[in-house]
Amino acid sequence: MIGLYLEEIAEGRVVELGQHHFTREAIIAFAKQYDPQPFHLDDEAARKGPLGVLSASGWHTAAGWMKCYVATNQAAEAKMRAEGREPAAIGPSPGLTNLRWLKPVTPGDTITYRSTVTGKRELNSRPQWGLVFTLNEGVNQKGELVFSFQGKVLTPKRPAV
Repeated sequence: MIGLYLEEIAEGRVVELGQHHFTREAIIAFAKQYDPQPFHLDDEAARKGPLGVLSASGWHTAAGWMKCYVATNQAAEAKMRAEGREPAAIGPSPGLTNLRWLKPVTPGDTITYRSTVTGKRELNSRPQWGLVFTLNEGVNQKGELVFSFQGKVLTPKRPAV
C-alpha cells in the first residue's frame, strides 16, 4: 500500500485515493461491455426498474475505486523513487468481504474514494509478509456513502539488513 512496508503502515491511516466522475455515456458504455442490465443501459427502462433511474453498474463503481487505488499507489511509488527510496512491492489480495453498493451512482455523480487501515498482522506461514486490512469507501458529492468493502492485501515486511 502506497509503497510502504508492513512496519510503516499504521492502523487508522486514511489514504485519500481520488475521485472518479460518472457520465451518462461512460455508464452506458461500461454496462454494454460488462453488465448489460436494462437499468444501466436505457433511461426509460431504468425509470421502470428497481432503482428508478439510470445508474452505474456496481462493478463500474468498483472499477472507479480500483482506478483511483492504482493511480495513488503509482504516484506514491514514483515520489519515493524520486527521493531515492525503493518502495515496497504491493502483494496480491487474498480477497474482500462485505462488498456493499449502498446508493445508486447516477450520471453526473463524482465519487471520492478512500481506504482506511483497520488492522495488520504478520503471517507465520510467510515470514517476509504481513496482511493489511482496510475499509474502502466511496462517497458521492452530497457526502453520501455509496460503496464500501473490507479488503486485505499481502504487504512485505522490511528486509533484514
